[in-house]
Amino acid sequence: MKPTCKLIGENGNVFNLIAIVRKTLKREGLRHELSEFDSDFEQLKENGGDYNDVLALIMEYVNVE
Repeated sequence: MKPTCKLIGENGNVFNLIAIVRKTLKREGLRHELSEFDSDFEQLKENGGDYNDVLALIMEYVNVE
């Protein structure tokens, strides 16, 4: 089950959103998912992913509220 992460109303800078998601995964003790998230994000960067790609990735790991 994915944890809930409050992103609505937060600074929409992609790196701020990533930091919030990482903090949520860490707080919930989901270290394996955190590692996978980091790896998937690195792949997105290497493949020229854009803001929308990052948002889609975020939604794979957390429920956004």
